[in-house]
Amino acid sequence: MLAGVWDHSAFRKDMLGRLRRTARFIAETTYAERGIAEATIAKVREVHERVAGVLPDGTPYRADDPELLAWVHVTEMWSFLAAWQRYGVPVSRAEEDVYYTETARIAEALGADPVPRSRFEAEGLIAAMRSQLVVDDRTREVAHFLLGHPPTSLAMAPAQAAIFAAAVDLLPDWARAMHGLQRPVATLPLVRGSTLAIAKTFRWAFH
Repeated sequence: MLAGVWDHSAFRKDMLGRLRRTARFIAETTYAERGIAEATIAKVREVHERVAGVLPDGTPYRADDPELLAWVHVTEMWSFLAAWQRYGVPVSRAEEDVYYTETARIAEALGADPVPRSRFEAEGLIAAMRSQLVVDDRTREVAHFLLGHPPTSLAMAPAQAAIFAAAVDLLPDWARAMHGLQRPVATLPLVRGSTLAIAKTFRWAFH
């Protein structure tokens, strides 16, 4: 899916705009009424149908490929859950499975296949697809662009640094190794403490 974003998105000129659109999709498919969620999904499917291209090695790709959509879905859901377990209110294994079952409806509506309905299935799907993952100049540039993106203001710099470091910390060991990233061991207590404080502030604000 990185190729589709690389070839058909203006994320390098408007990263925050791209992130806002993604956040809006998540919010509308999670919290909005059914009609709004279905319209949002239909709009994204329409966009995906127009996105196609060829990888640097000559392999063709399509944004509506069921397996690619499944990869995006499962890694997003895994990441959201991992962040919630560390910085939110931890949930039980049974509740994790409910989470995957409920979010599967969105993935299916987008055309993803296969779609996991439990943590066990999610981890199995990630493991099964790891052999297809590739690190190249594009992935390195995107990672550098995201992690090195300047804050919108000096006041936001400490919070952004903590959140970015926390994101790297949440990655599985094999994913950090692929990208050549290091867990911030020396500053890990500070990173996790700062991020937890930020998370608590957000939860308080939304209440």
